[in-house]
Amino acid sequence: MSKRIIWITLIACFLLGGVIYASVLYNDVSVAMESIQAPEIRKTSILRENDVELVKKEPFSLLLLGVDEREEDVGRSDTMIVLTVNPSTNSIKMVSIPRDTYTEMVGMDKVDKINHAYAFGGIDMSLHSVEKLLNIPIDYVVQVNMESFLQIVEVVGGVSVENTTAFTEDEFTFNKGTIHLNGEQALSYVRMRMSDPLGDFGRQARQKQVLQAVLKKGASINSLLNYKELLNIFEQNIRTNMTLDQMLDIQKGYKNALNQIDTIAFEHGEGKRMDGIWYYVMDEEELAQITLKLKEHLEID
Repeated sequence: MSKRIIWITLIACFLLGGVIYASVLYNDVSVAMESIQAPEIRKTSILRENDVELVKKEPFSLLLLGVDEREEDVGRSDTMIVLTVNPSTNSIKMVSIPRDTYTEMVGMDKVDKINHAYAFGGIDMSLHSVEKLLNIPIDYVVQVNMESFLQIVEVVGGVSVENTTAFTEDEFTFNKGTIHLNGEQALSYVRMRMSDPLGDFGRQARQKQVLQAVLKKGASINSLLNYKELLNIFEQNIRTNMTLDQMLDIQKGYKNALNQIDTIAFEHGEGKRMDGIWYYVMDEEELAQITLKLKEHLEID
């Protein structure tokens, strides 16, 4: 089974933001940022009249793509999470998009699974397709190679989560209650799906658990102790359209939003088999309601 997991990284904004808080590290981070910049990704959303001004602490949105890259294959974005960040309310809204969602591949004049957009057109097509599906501007995107998830959990010293269902995955047994996870354990914990009564949605809930734990731990000053190791992981596994100055602005003006992360779930769609292929078809009313919630959080009329 491939290691499809996680959106690991607001880390590129908040964890890395914590690292660059120390100005003496600025040069090291600048060099790392040059290598993770993706100039082919568009910089401005067509759904915005004006660009977000982070220095004015305006709400923004971010798409996290967790990509399973395989040999001789461009890979697929098996994890897609959209976050809206509002510094006025000090809150983040987080919504996971089911990877089998049946939707338009923007730029190809066809419909397919949302996670295939990455294989067809890379980060940019994924960005446009998610934006079209949710009908909100996507300001920034961070693409993460899922193999780096294990490394990041290890660098921050592991994470503790509250497990609601006991299960075994790979060689690990996860008891109910508070458990501490190292990198390999976290990888198994978030990828389990077959034994979960909620299937892929249960897996998404565990992903969010671990993401929040990593973000909160990584944003602490202790992450400075391992900053060179973290930067090396970022350089090898992350691509983004965010600049270093934008990350600095987020660290300065938005970090308190980590105190409240509200999750939004798609619960009323249905699985359908079309031409022998399994898809997740959104409930249109639910999709419209979620779009409205995200627009309100972004303070968009």
